[in-house]
Amino acid sequence: MLSFLYHIKPLFLPPLNLLLLVLAGWLLGKRWPVLGRRMILVAVSALFLLSLPIVAGTLLHSLEVHPVLDTTQPVAEDSAIVVLSAGMYQDAPEYDGADTVGTLTLERLRYAAKLHRDFGVPVVTTGGIIGDVETSLAEAMAKVLTGELGVSTVWQEAEAFNTQQNAAFTEKLLQSHGVSTVYLVTHSWHMRRAMLVFEQTGLKVIAAPTRVGGPFELSVGLFVPNAGALNVSYYALHEWLGQLWYLLVYT
Repeated sequence: MLSFLYHIKPLFLPPLNLLLLVLAGWLLGKRWPVLGRRMILVAVSALFLLSLPIVAGTLLHSLEVHPVLDTTQPVAEDSAIVVLSAGMYQDAPEYDGADTVGTLTLERLRYAAKLHRDFGVPVVTTGGIIGDVETSLAEAMAKVLTGELGVSTVWQEAEAFNTQQNAAFTEKLLQSHGVSTVYLVTHSWHMRRAMLVFEQTGLKVIAAPTRVGGPFELSVGLFVPNAGALNVSYYALHEWLGQLWYLLVYT
């Protein structure tokens, strides 16, 4: 079931959902011209708006509810840093064809490594095997943490398929190590959903978001559509869709 949902997700997100709306409008337009034209107009207008930096930034900023972690506060006792995965870079030729972490995962790992240096507590990587790869996300993340970022202690949870399983399976791992408090590392726009499921496990969870945005100054560039903004809109709408799903299923 989870694998099925993973593969149909693009149907509900841009640009595929908007392209499908254009196709539907074109097909229906043969019989109902007015309806078809309106559907195409809606799809094209939405694609244009989602490609504007000001729209994309606003959508993403609406998800950022946790501030940057204050690292000057005392380190919680019996704690660990849990860093969530965000995709794999498969068959990387510059790494001898091995599977390694993707860009978003690397951003999270870099911040987790900084917290490890600040706090001196273990880091937990969590994420199973996604798609046609041989390496779990947890293992690929651990390799980067220990081999490239200088983290000395890494525990792996290599079975989880989604954020809810990240929380449930990691809680069992931490319980075996006597850990009851976690510094949770993920992107700022994903933190609200991650906190929801991690707090349900009974752990004490401290948000440690990375890539925390803020208010932006108006400029001409914010109103010029580009592919980067469309990508940001995709992340934001993906997360809003995920939050809706989790509220319906896990609360």
